[in-house]
Amino acid sequence: MPKRFRLTRRFNAAMTEDGYRRLRKFSQEAGLDEGEALSFLFENFDSVINEDTFEHRLRIFNTDLEARKK
Repeated sequence: MPKRFRLTRRFNAAMTEDGYRRLRKFSQEAGLDEGEALSFLFENFDSVINEDTFEHRLRIFNTDLEARKK
């Protein structure tokens, strides 16, 4: 029997404009709302990311993020 899909947690999240545009595009392509799309991405995080480039991309993002805050 399939597990019932319930959204049990709600939280405020700050996102960059680029990140939000990409989330909206992904959710529309997948036929999900933004909350469902985020749930999908995090529930399947290990199979969604590319482990070879993840740490490098994270370092670049963190560097860019600090520059954007100034």
